[in-house]
Amino acid sequence: MASINLFINGADAAAASGKTFTRSNPVSGDVVSTAAAAGPADAVRAIEAAQAAFPAWSATPPAARRALMLRAAERLLESSDSIVAMMVKETGAATSWASFNVKLGCDLLREAGAMTTQLTGDVIPTEKAGCLSIASREPWGVCLGIAPWNAPIVLFVRAFAMAVACGNTVVLKSSELCPGTHYLITKAVTEGTFPPGVVNLVSHAAEDAPEVVQCLLAHPAVRHINLTGSSHVGSIIARQAGELLKPVLLELGGKSPIVVLEDANIDDAVDAAIFGSFMHQGQICMATGRVIVVDEIADVFVERFARRAASLEAGDPDAGAALGAMISEASVKRVNALIDDAIAKGAERKSGGVARGAIMNATVLDRVTPDMDIYRAEAFGPVAPVIRVRDDEEAIRVANDTEYGLSAAVFSQNINRALTVSRRIESGICHINGPTIQDEAQIPFGGVKASGHGRFGGRGGVEAFTYSRWITVETQRPHYPF
Repeated sequence: MASINLFINGADAAAASGKTFTRSNPVSGDVVSTAAAAGPADAVRAIEAAQAAFPAWSATPPAARRALMLRAAERLLESSDSIVAMMVKETGAATSWASFNVKLGCDLLREAGAMTTQLTGDVIPTEKAGCLSIASREPWGVCLGIAPWNAPIVLFVRAFAMAVACGNTVVLKSSELCPGTHYLITKAVTEGTFPPGVVNLVSHAAEDAPEVVQCLLAHPAVRHINLTGSSHVGSIIARQAGELLKPVLLELGGKSPIVVLEDANIDDAVDAAIFGSFMHQGQICMATGRVIVVDEIADVFVERFARRAASLEAGDPDAGAALGAMISEASVKRVNALIDDAIAKGAERKSGGVARGAIMNATVLDRVTPDMDIYRAEAFGPVAPVIRVRDDEEAIRVANDTEYGLSAAVFSQNINRALTVSRRIESGICHINGPTIQDEAQIPFGGVKASGHGRFGGRGGVEAFTYSRWITVETQRPHYPF
């Protein structure tokens, strides 16, 4: 069992109250980590440390910041064995998913380092004689990053990497479902790299979340907020931040469609749907939430899709199962309720069966219709609803019949046709002949509608974590009217 501290001003710290909370393995039930449970006083300490570090860090030359970002990537890779082991135990993830998290986390740090010299501005034409007018990109100051449990390395690193590269300092709020994973990442990337106070970490018990988060949001030194999480939580954070007039970068939920047209390569589409629906037990924001198939090929597609799903082994990730565990038994019950509702209303279960604790088999539901809860709800579990449609027009209508708009995919061997369909799907991301789950460090990543706004990654990330500032230089004495 690991003992987890807060990390404030470059050092471990206990909660001021001495309170702790525990996280248990979702498969075995054994306690994996005991973490410091911060209160508002601890949140203020972390913010003040970040505030104090900001002037010097923001003035650090870009080449120096880049070198430290690259060193942080090296440290993350060097510490990967312990971080992967903790992630598997705290979240029930398969080792393959945890290892991918490390790779992309390292890529995010390296990409952020590369962007330190890309905080460029513009020379703006001006009507004023003898005046040089420019726009520069400036760091916000103290940034708050709130990361979830489902991709706890990638999304945690994403919450601070570009912010720090752009000259901000950060306070990170870890997930109560993986405090050990987030703590080990923080220790790894800060050891021998960033000065004290540049990266700070606060963990808290679930029951203390409202009070701690409100303190973090409301502190006047916090100038920018980023959150990856559910649309429900995102709306709460956005509303509170709006009242405080603070900018927010949000990457939220999804119900990502994969559209399979009748001229698609069926085997390729099945492979993509299997990966998109069941990778990490469907607990990914980009997971394939709806499989939309044209009637002409639906029978063949569903037969192959269900056969592949039934072959996937679900079990203890420590035993090497292809599918690991759900984050909790409560999540399994929630997904089972969606499945039961669909079956009661006429859906056909083509694969899947009774869950064992937090272990749940890959489930395919055919002939899902709009009156079923799973048609609209983000399942966040290993269940794939198949919706049959007549043609392209109905496929587009169904794809857009959701509050979400994160990722999408279209399968067709006619690329012009696929592009035409993709342009009419309302999503921040769309892949042609590829799965809905794809991510790269340099890509402007984000959604539309209830899936959030703003972009992580690449130049989109630079724009999110800096603001534009107008500066003029008078090269001759101005003329004034009085």
